[in-house]
Amino acid sequence: MNGHSGTPDTVPLQELPEPSVPEVNVPEQVSACGCAAPAPTGDDHEAPRPWWQDRQVMIPVSSGVALGAGLLIGWLGSGAADIVAQVLFWIALLLGASTFVPGALRMLVRHRRLGISLLMTISAVGAVILGYVEEAAALAFLYSIAEALEDRAMDRARAGLRSLLTLVPETATVRRAGAAVEVPVAELRRGDLVLVRPGERAATDGFIRSGASSLDTSAITGESIPVAVAVGDQVSAGSINTSGALEIEATAPGTDNSLTTIVRLVEQAQTEKGDRARLADRLARPLVPGVLILALLVGVIGSLLGDPGTWITRALIVLVAASPCALAISVPETVVSAIGAATRFGVVIKSGAAFERFGTIRRVAVDKTGTLTRNEPSVVEVLTADGVPRAEVLALAGALEAHSTHPLARAIVTASAAEPGGTTRLAAEVTETAGHGVSGVVAGVPIRVGSPRWLDPGPLSADIARAEAAGMSVVVVSGEGSVVGAIGVRDELRPEVPEVVAMLDRWGVPVTMLTGDNDRTALALAEQAGIADVRAELRPEDKAGAVRALAGAGPVAMIGDGINDAPALASADVGIALGVTGSDAAIESADIAFTGHDLRLLPQALAHARRGSRIINQNIVLSVLIIVVLVPLAITGVLGLAGVVLVHEVAEVIVILNGLRAARSKSALPAPVEARTGP
Repeated sequence: MNGHSGTPDTVPLQELPEPSVPEVNVPEQVSACGCAAPAPTGDDHEAPRPWWQDRQVMIPVSSGVALGAGLLIGWLGSGAADIVAQVLFWIALLLGASTFVPGALRMLVRHRRLGISLLMTISAVGAVILGYVEEAAALAFLYSIAEALEDRAMDRARAGLRSLLTLVPETATVRRAGAAVEVPVAELRRGDLVLVRPGERAATDGFIRSGASSLDTSAITGESIPVAVAVGDQVSAGSINTSGALEIEATAPGTDNSLTTIVRLVEQAQTEKGDRARLADRLARPLVPGVLILALLVGVIGSLLGDPGTWITRALIVLVAASPCALAISVPETVVSAIGAATRFGVVIKSGAAFERFGTIRRVAVDKTGTLTRNEPSVVEVLTADGVPRAEVLALAGALEAHSTHPLARAIVTASAAEPGGTTRLAAEVTETAGHGVSGVVAGVPIRVGSPRWLDPGPLSADIARAEAAGMSVVVVSGEGSVVGAIGVRDELRPEVPEVVAMLDRWGVPVTMLTGDNDRTALALAEQAGIADVRAELRPEDKAGAVRALAGAGPVAMIGDGINDAPALASADVGIALGVTGSDAAIESADIAFTGHDLRLLPQALAHARRGSRIINQNIVLSVLIIVVLVPLAITGVLGLAGVVLVHEVAEVIVILNGLRAARSKSALPAPVEARTGP
């Protein structure tokens, strides 16, 4: 916490060091139906091939063509035609089975796992033994095409994320030895001066050394309006320079910048499962041996009581009817789609569990400085004791605050340097007292700058109370035991905050402000924002305690913008870091990160998560319902093998298509609040 107790306590993320991002090592994955599936890699970001060029799709399609031709020939002719039809059925069976039987056997031999593909393999083999080659071919075709559609759906869900990497150009123009040289982006290093012409994309993160322009960041942050930038402003990898030429000093390598970090984090998230994904696993995993036992009981008991051929056939049908394939894919496919879609409007979700928890949030706790406010504080009032010049108060405070990176410190140093008649002072022996303020020696005189709760404001008490009631954060300046003045700093509210708070209130998600500032300042700003619940004068550990207390009434999300919010972010059901592109320090403290700074991302992301939760619930209910309905119909003989296979696989396709709806989302924010007109 910064030494100014009673003042905002958020460290700006831009001033934190940038640790390297480790590579994500993803183990071999197992598909929902028990087959080994290739794990996604960060390098594999090409767009999926057209389906007619995809071997995994064309084999099931060929199986279907052979099956259809066999059915047609068998229906139209007899004799020799029946032989041709049988040959086509065998071709359809072998083609379809080739897509899942080898994987099922590998899973059984290597991992000792009973996958759903094994159930289908047993069913197909049993059907052939009993003479139902046509039904076995239909099973192989429908199951293989459903698996192919599932793989295509997962590839499509990941494609949106991987396409982010195409936002980075392959080469960059770098100034070296006074000349402009084009180099591969992979060779960019920190400190390189990169030239970005109008219409070009920034190859990596950096800050502007010369030039002025506007940047289109819509593909990264979701902010639809180009942002004006000038010397000293930050630039994120993938931003489009829309007008003037810029010279950018790289702050990250070309292969390890904010954009690649986002992709790695989200691909890592896709390998982690949420609560309902684990629920689907917990239901599907025991169902596989359970289905085998049920089918065995049906076959054995039925054979003892009736015709063995009939009951063995029904046992095979039960294997198909009770296979939990749709249940196993219902959640992961939806979560992958939703997480990939969220990146397109500037929201990075670290895990499936975080996505699912976010959809259940009932309250939002918000840090004040840099989150509700612009994080651009400025000195708005200087109070002085009798006989002390304004410039003297600013000079003394500026000398100490020059050693701090706190937003208020920067504002005071800037005001001190800009004060007419002011002089630059140097401070020595500067120390911070956590929760209170800063002490040091200026020109041999001990000086303290800090909270009115730490330093007695004396004759300035009434003026300080008035300033705080007006929404200012006030620091007192004391020299040799007496007050020389006080400085009022104010960070203006973000213009979209009242709209966001009102929207969340309408949704039944109230907002609580958590701040280290004093009560009067906090209440003044909360009134502007429309926030009724305010917790002020909190240290970082107090914020964490407040979040835990709020969580007693329901799931809580905490949103902050600095590393000092880490305890509260970690204590919340869902921690959200605002504007942390490229900063591992903040991303590691949170479950979700917004790459932009517009708070309207919060309700947009919450609506996206709630919609995803509804889709997940729909898929789980449909998947369980299919099993519950089909098993009795299979046991009683109401449905034959072909009918059960058709219903089962159609249901899986419906689940897949329903899950893909989570990939649809609003890709950009509306125009900024100031730019909008009308009611």
